Amino acid sequence: QVQLVESGGGLVQAGGSLRLSCAASGRTLSSYHMGWFRQAPGKEREFVAAIRWIGIGTYYADSVKGRFTISRDNAKNTLYLQMNSLKPEDTAVYYCAASGVFTRIRDEIAYWGQGTQVTVSS
Repeated sequence: QVQLVESGGGLVQAGGSLRLSCAASGRTLSSYHMGWFRQAPGKEREFVAAIRWIGIGTYYADSVKGRFTISRDNAKNTLYLQMNSLKPEDTAVYYCAASGVFTRIRDEIAYWGQGTQVTVSS
């Protein structure tokens, strides 16, 4: 069992930056591949980015490629998402996710955080 707690969300103007963090407790984070998903009002939860357990090997949704960077510090049991050049369409609740497989598929996620709100104003 692993518990995930996100932080770092907030309100930012378009073109700005935010860094999300996800702290894990319970089992060590290095046991899992990790990812970020997001859900905007009235929309389904969608994949944003994923990183392999070893930290080498990442995968991004086309909508964030070149603007967002996922990283992890297994020693600190923490996952990060650096978000640059934010757009209003990035507004959503962002969720941290842990899985035994390197995936972008929601149904393959084993553990979810509670989410953190990111709002980008135009």
